[in-house]
Amino acid sequence: MSVDIPDSTFSRVVIIGGGFGGIQLAKKLKYKEVQVIMIDRHNYHTFQPLLYQVATGGLEPDSIAYPLRKIFMFQKNFIFRVAEAISIDPEKKILHTNLGTLGYDYLVIATGSDSNYFGLKDLENNGMPMKTIPEALNLRSVVLQNFEKALQHDSIAEQEAWMNFVVVGGGPTGVETTGSLAELKNHVLPHDYPELDIRRMQINLVESSSRVLNSMSEQASIKSEQFLKEMGVNVRTNDRVLSYDGEKVTLASGKILESKIVIWSAGVKGVTIEGLNNTQIVPGNRYKVNVFNQIEGYTDIFAIGDVAAMITEDLPKGHPGVAPVAIQQGRHLAKNIINLVNDIPMEAFNYFDKGAMATVGRNKAVVDMSFIRFQGFFAWFVWMFVHLMTLVGFRNRLVVFVNWVWSYFSYDRGTRLIIRPYEKKSSEEGYKFEE
Repeated sequence: MSVDIPDSTFSRVVIIGGGFGGIQLAKKLKYKEVQVIMIDRHNYHTFQPLLYQVATGGLEPDSIAYPLRKIFMFQKNFIFRVAEAISIDPEKKILHTNLGTLGYDYLVIATGSDSNYFGLKDLENNGMPMKTIPEALNLRSVVLQNFEKALQHDSIAEQEAWMNFVVVGGGPTGVETTGSLAELKNHVLPHDYPELDIRRMQINLVESSSRVLNSMSEQASIKSEQFLKEMGVNVRTNDRVLSYDGEKVTLASGKILESKIVIWSAGVKGVTIEGLNNTQIVPGNRYKVNVFNQIEGYTDIFAIGDVAAMITEDLPKGHPGVAPVAIQQGRHLAKNIINLVNDIPMEAFNYFDKGAMATVGRNKAVVDMSFIRFQGFFAWFVWMFVHLMTLVGFRNRLVVFVNWVWSYFSYDRGTRLIIRPYEKKSSEEGYKFEE
């Protein structure tokens, strides 16, 4: 059975994934003589940089998600289907999906990344990831339910275990998540749970390297760690998690942390699809691509964003897994696909690094640019502006802006709802959420 797609005399470009790269690629193919087909497991685009705010009650999920069909509602050469890619048959130029088969002239894999637990099965079962909106809602429910559980115990030790949080990974996601949890502790939870001594709540950030935000400048790392410690976060660098059984976190240093929740942000891996030559998959579960984003060994199959590794002398590990890389690769690949259609030589991709930034909390952020580095209130303002402008849809920008203004002046979080209650099962089965 094949996917019901109208026939076309134009070349068919199939895009797997409606993330930053896939959207930019499809947009740039508007008005071109190609048929653009996008498939994704969800019918919406997720603004992943703000997922942690959904998880900590700062935003509702619909403010960082946008319907894919609405993005392309005026693009006549675009077709979207909610589907999951299963495998690729490169010889027959067919993509197998859960809806059926789909032929292509050019295939673009823009599937992004998923959490990488590096073989630690107990952490995979018991830890809480945060890569999708459902996962962020799950995490929000667990955070709030832990405090409800703490209320049921008279033992201080048991209360502390329910109120202790361990965040693994000191990259931007880990830093921003711990900062947001610290703001909950300092400004919100004491009012919500006056029966509990919230001062006993512990927030631990575990990072295996010598500093947090190690992909940014040393200045940004030092300042962000200072911000976190001022907010009451226990920053544990040069340490790593060995195991977690749902009750205790064992660190390489020998330290054992009593905690009912571990938030995993320590690593990601590309989401690959069966059918291609496995020799082209490099560490990080990413496809090795050339300077045109073609997967090595194929002329009509491309990969962009987090799932692509363009390895060069300057970038022995490929480009960083950040949104600007996916956006620029998507835009550039659109030009190269049109060049291929018209028998014009393709152009090599060159990434323009505009810098990096991360927020720690209210009036606290760090920004690294090629010509200047700064921290504090102005960095926080720049961080907010950039994220607002990058959000898809005017409504989403307005809703997020209003939420941020309200939170800034009220010191409150308006969406502390337990939407997806969970039942803790065995350590092998992990969490089970109600549908």
